[in-house]
Amino acid sequence: MTDPAFSSSDFHAQPTSQVLQIVGSQTDGLSDEQVQQRQQKYGANRLTPPPGESNWLKLLRQFNNVLIYVLIVAAVMSWLLGRWTDGGVIFAVVIINGIFGFIQEGKAEQALASIRSMLRVHTHVLRDGVRQQVDSEVLVPGDIVLLESGDRVPADLRLIEGINLAVQESALTGESFSVQKQANPVAPDTPLAERLCMLYAGTLVTQGRARGVITAIGDNTEIGKIGDMLRAVEPMTTPLMKQLGDLGHVLTKAILALSALTFAFGWIWRNYAIDELFMAVVGLAVAAIPEGLPAVITITLAIGVQRMASHNAIIRRLPAVETLGSVSVICTDKTGTLTRNEMSAQSVRLINGELSVSGVGYHPQGDITAEEQPPTEAQQLTLQRLATAAILCNDARFDQESQPWQLHGDPTEGALLILAAKAGLDPASIQQTIPRLAEIPFESSHGYMATLHPAPAGSPQPYQLLLKGAPEKVLEMCTQVWTPAGAYPLHADKWQQAIDSFAARGQRVLALAEADTADAAISIPPNQDGTPDLSAYQFSLLGLVGIMDPPREEARHAIAQCQQAGIRVIMVTGDHASTAAAIGSQLGLSEPLQVLTGSELEQLEDHELQVRAAEIDIVARATPAHKLRLVAALQAGQQVVAMTGDGVNDAPALKRADIGVAMGMKGTEAAKEAAGMVLADDNFATLRTAVLEGRTVYDNLRKALVFLLPTNGGQALVMVAAILLGITLPITPVQILWVNMVSAITLSVPLVFDHAAPDIMKRSPRQSDDSLLNGALLFRIAFVSVLLMVLTLTLYDWSTSHQPDLSRARTVAINSLVVAEMVYLISCRALNHATLDLTSWVGNGYALLAIFALTLMQLALTYVPFMNTLFGTAPIDLQDWLIIIGSCLLLYLLMEVEKQLTPRLFFRNGKK
Repeated sequence: MTDPAFSSSDFHAQPTSQVLQIVGSQTDGLSDEQVQQRQQKYGANRLTPPPGESNWLKLLRQFNNVLIYVLIVAAVMSWLLGRWTDGGVIFAVVIINGIFGFIQEGKAEQALASIRSMLRVHTHVLRDGVRQQVDSEVLVPGDIVLLESGDRVPADLRLIEGINLAVQESALTGESFSVQKQANPVAPDTPLAERLCMLYAGTLVTQGRARGVITAIGDNTEIGKIGDMLRAVEPMTTPLMKQLGDLGHVLTKAILALSALTFAFGWIWRNYAIDELFMAVVGLAVAAIPEGLPAVITITLAIGVQRMASHNAIIRRLPAVETLGSVSVICTDKTGTLTRNEMSAQSVRLINGELSVSGVGYHPQGDITAEEQPPTEAQQLTLQRLATAAILCNDARFDQESQPWQLHGDPTEGALLILAAKAGLDPASIQQTIPRLAEIPFESSHGYMATLHPAPAGSPQPYQLLLKGAPEKVLEMCTQVWTPAGAYPLHADKWQQAIDSFAARGQRVLALAEADTADAAISIPPNQDGTPDLSAYQFSLLGLVGIMDPPREEARHAIAQCQQAGIRVIMVTGDHASTAAAIGSQLGLSEPLQVLTGSELEQLEDHELQVRAAEIDIVARATPAHKLRLVAALQAGQQVVAMTGDGVNDAPALKRADIGVAMGMKGTEAAKEAAGMVLADDNFATLRTAVLEGRTVYDNLRKALVFLLPTNGGQALVMVAAILLGITLPITPVQILWVNMVSAITLSVPLVFDHAAPDIMKRSPRQSDDSLLNGALLFRIAFVSVLLMVLTLTLYDWSTSHQPDLSRARTVAINSLVVAEMVYLISCRALNHATLDLTSWVGNGYALLAIFALTLMQLALTYVPFMNTLFGTAPIDLQDWLIIIGSCLLLYLLMEVEKQLTPRLFFRNGKK
């Protein structure tokens, strides 16, 4: 057999029988044994990812930080001065920090790599003549694939059969219009875009059904050969990352300037020895540098990614997490995002009254009632007749083994089958026992589908022609209405009133009709425009069915929460304005609803659209080009915009938006590549959850910064104060390194695991240009830094005055500093309100674990002999511990008082 995966055979120029022979397959598919053999031979059906960065480069990149450079220089200078222990400890801290960051980056990459497994495409195939649903990655050359409207083509296929088939190939050819496909071979030199008998991986079936045989998978597909189209978008620099980068540079300059001034003061005015002064300044620099900051940032964002992934929101680029925290407008698709994407029949109009249908989704639970009463006998008979027609004039089917039932086919047709099941019929049994003799497939040009079947017993003719389609088309062909008692004249105006009533409720209307015929084939002479002409048949209207994709209950609650959080939600849909407005009202969008249609949008100048964009709730009859203009108009109004999309043509709007959100289930690869986030379940409630997590990430990052900076600042001020006062250093450089090594990351990391604050979705969106550290937080950082310095120097002085033992006094100073940082950790769990409640102290298990672990390490530092020798510490007694703990609790109370007073100084009328 010619190797189909790597062959350059012109499959498009050969008949299907020849293609099947070449690939070693048959119309009922491969056997399980053949599939296993080919999987071993050809591998998985996926594109090879771009080469990743080596682990060594990833590790070295952890040290590419200006703060780390200062520490490395300090270590080298310590060695040059013969301070081997000090230099070794400094260098060890640098190495430990780098390894920690490397490990955390690896975890973040694993979270991002989970996209491939969470967003896998599933495909229907024939194997051993049995239809199966499989992961597209296990497809092999020779597999027979079954496709329907809305499916993504999983590999390159030679078409065997196509019914009313159209495919959008823009991902491959750049052509945005769908291409009509057919199974006949074409000339060998036909350009790829004109090979109508071939389907290519990555393209989308927009209409009809198809059966084809796989000729190439993975990298050997046409899109695999131009894989650069699917490479990841380059990482972006968000405002937060820029702020953090600027903060690092500012800190470095400030630390170097402070170190130089302190060195000069100590040398000129305090007459310190050069080597002693240098080590003191090294200790100052080491104390001031928040070397744990890069690791904490990475961990915070990675935790946010993992939390979102657990809620089906997959972040494709790590910094995009924080953008979600400032979203002020969400422009969202309707179908499948705000709605269930499961069409449900809601209403039925018969000659003898209107029926209401309860229950949603693809399961037959629900009732059909007439004004909350069971249908009358006449209504029941008419309903049975309509439901039977809905089953037979239908290409959909359900897998009833799964719960809920798994639909194979068009959602609208699926809704008709569920309606029939609620009416007491068995769709599968009726489809099997009443054969279809002929059909006219649905096409938008003629607006209906027709099928021919044997007539029911008692019919005047042996055959029956069933008709289903747009009500205006079906009513044109009907002259009467079917009733159990016989035909009744059709009053079109009354039926039109019913159609308008259904449409006003946001329901799509289908009409069903039947005609008796003596012919065993459908006579369809063409009209002048080429569409079928069924005017020779005398159709009787059976009734109308109102179908809609019901809103998700969770989406309605999510919209309410977004509105409470100051986030506008704009529904962007291709539906008519009236349908969109009906759905918008059910979802709880602002009342009265402001609806803008696509045609109206096109008439507006950019500045006019900017004004309207600030008011609208719905954009109806929207195209991808309209989405792009809408995003630009909102951004021009200083809004931070999240835009959802699923199609190739949505990619420009997704890229233009501050955060593009692609649909994981129905979205194209092009949309996912353009987006910063993917919703694995296509659910708006997931987007709301992602916004909440984005805000939480920002909050937790702020907490970590507000914890790290004053703890490092307090340590630095201790060193500066000692030199300015001309006293012996209360803490040596190597002891400062110990405090940094065991407390900086140990105590700050638990903050990134904090869950969302109770009021997080009640706040207004933060502005994208908001400072990461506002005036109140900068004051708190300075205030706590001074408190830590005063506490450390006071307890050091108290210890030396009571027992003149330098090692013991320094041990008291170290422990007072660490215990103070422990209580400050609890205080930082809430930046804007008090933490005097029990939940603040015990609500974060990671914080308790960190405090317990750090307590053990401090006890080891204090009482283990070799630690005493290495770090110059000494055992202390119970009185010392009581003084330390009591002083730190007093410090904690002062911190909590500051929280209540500072906002009054920095906030006036809600402004900073």
